[in-house]
Amino acid sequence: MARKTALAAWIGSALEYYDFFIYGTAAALVFNKVFFPASSPATGTLLALATFGVGYLARPVGAFVLGHVGDRFGRKKVLVFTLLLMGVATFAVGCLPTYATAGVLAPVMLVVLRLLQGLSASGEQAGANAMSLEHAPEDRRAYFTSFTLSGTQAGQILATAIFLPVAALPQEDLLSWGWRVPFWCSAVVVVVGLVIRSKIDETAVFKRTKAAKLPVAVLFRDHWVDVLRVVVAATIASVSTIFTVYALSYAVNTVGLDRTPMLWVGVLANVVALAAIPLLAGLSDRIGRKPVFLAGCAACAVLIFPYLWSISIGSYALVFALGILLFGVAYSGINGIWPSLYGEMFSTEVRLSGMAIGTQIGFAIAGLAPTVVAAIGSGKDDWIGVAIFTAAVCAVSAAAIATGRETFRRPTAELGRPELTGVRVS
Repeated sequence: MARKTALAAWIGSALEYYDFFIYGTAAALVFNKVFFPASSPATGTLLALATFGVGYLARPVGAFVLGHVGDRFGRKKVLVFTLLLMGVATFAVGCLPTYATAGVLAPVMLVVLRLLQGLSASGEQAGANAMSLEHAPEDRRAYFTSFTLSGTQAGQILATAIFLPVAALPQEDLLSWGWRVPFWCSAVVVVVGLVIRSKIDETAVFKRTKAAKLPVAVLFRDHWVDVLRVVVAATIASVSTIFTVYALSYAVNTVGLDRTPMLWVGVLANVVALAAIPLLAGLSDRIGRKPVFLAGCAACAVLIFPYLWSISIGSYALVFALGILLFGVAYSGINGIWPSLYGEMFSTEVRLSGMAIGTQIGFAIAGLAPTVVAAIGSGKDDWIGVAIFTAAVCAVSAAAIATGRETFRRPTAELGRPELTGVRVS
C-alpha cells in the first residue's frame, strides 16, 4: 500500500503542479505583453509576476478550509477536490481574452483564476504528504513522502517542456494563440488525475483516530509553536520561485538571453532533482531530517550568488552547470525532506491542517518573492541584491529548523505527542 500511495501521490502531484507551473512560465515570458501591454516593459513584467504571487496569497485561506476537511472527513476528499479545481481554473486561463480584446477586465479575470489555482494548491501537497507519510513504513517515511515532491518536480518538467516548442514560435503566434496551448492541455490532466486519485484508500492510522470537531482549534491549542516553525521554514520555497520565475524573467527580459536555453535549464535541473530527492530523503531516514535540510539551506544560500552572476554575464555554460547544481541538487536537500520533517511535527488528528496552514502561509510569502526582488531593481547589475535577499531567506529557514526537535526515530502513532518517548522501528 505504501508504494501504491507514493505512486499515486507522485502522479497526482505531477499532474496538478503541471497546471500550477505553466502559469509561472507564462507570467515570466508572455503575460506582460498579453495582459499588461499598456505599461512600460519593466512595469508590465512586475505586474505579470505579481499575478503569479496572487495565487500564493489565496493559499493560506484554502489551507484553513481544506485542512479542516482533510482532518475531519478524510484526506481523499481533499485530493480529488483540489485536482478538479486546479484543472478547471487552468483550462479557463487559456480561454481568457487579452487586454487588447477586453481591456482591464482581462487581467482582472486572470487574477481571479489565479486565486482559484492557489486555493487548490493549498490542500494538494499537504493532503498527499499526509497520506503518504501515514501509509509509509516507520523507518522509510521520508523516502515515501518525498515522492509527492519529486512528482511536483515532474510537473515542473512537463510545464517547462511543453513551453519549449511554444516559446520557439514566432512572436506573433506566441502572443496570439501559442501561449494558450499548455493551459488547454490541463483538460487531459484532470481526467487522468481523477482516475488515479479515486483509487487511493484512506490510511489505517487516520481511520483509527477520532476526528476532532474543529481540528484547527486543537492545532493552535497544542501545536502553535510547530505551526509557526513550519511557516518560517517554508519561506525557503523562495529559492524555487526566484529560480523558476524571477531568474527566467531576468535572463530573458533584462539580460537578453534566449528563452529556449533558459527553459532547458529548468528542465535539466528538475530531471536531476527527480533522482536527488528520493536519494536525499532516504539519507535522512538514516541520519535524521535536520542535517540534510540544513545542508540544503546552506548550499542554496551560497549557490544563488554565482548562478545569478552567470546569468548577468550571459554565460550559458555556467548558467546550466550552476542552475543544475543549485536547483537540481542543493534545493533537493530541502524538497526531499520537508514533507516528512513538517508532517512529523503534528499528530494524526491535525496533521493535514498543520502542514497545510504552516506551509501555505510560508509559501505565500515565497510566492511574492519574485515580485519583491523585481522591485529591488530591474537593471542588469541588480542581481546582487536579489542574491542577498535569497541567502537571508535561507538563513532564516535554517534557523527555524535548527531550533526544532529531531523526529525520524519516532513511531508514527506517537508523532506530534511530546509527552511520549518513541523508539524507531527498524
